[in-house]
Amino acid sequence: MADASYPDDLKYHPEHDWARVDGDTATLGITWYAQEQLGEVVFFDPPEVGATVKKDQPYAEVESVKAVSDVVAPLSGEIVEVNEGLGDAPGKPSEGAQSQDANAS
Repeated sequence: MADASYPDDLKYHPEHDWARVDGDTATLGITWYAQEQLGEVVFFDPPEVGATVKKDQPYAEVESVKAVSDVVAPLSGEIVEVNEGLGDAPGKPSEGAQSQDANAS
C-alpha cells in the first residue's frame, strides 16, 4: 500500500471524507485514516449519477471486513460521475481511486 498522504489542496470533513474542488466540479473521497480503519473493503454502494448530495449527510456506503460505514458528503452538489470500478472490485480504496465527481455548490 502507498504511504499516507494528506494533500493541502483537499478540503477535509471531520468524518474523514474529502473534496478536491476544481472550478464548479469536485472529486470526493475518503481519507487515508478512514481507509486504514476500514481495512479490506468488500462492498461499495456508490451514489447514482444525478443524485443530489448534501453537506454533512451520507451519500454512499462502504462495507469492510470490519464494519459498514456511511460516506459523508464534505459539500453539497449533484453527482455527475461515479467510479464504477470500485463497485466491481472494491479491495482497499487506497490501492485505487475511491472517488465520485460532483458539481459543487
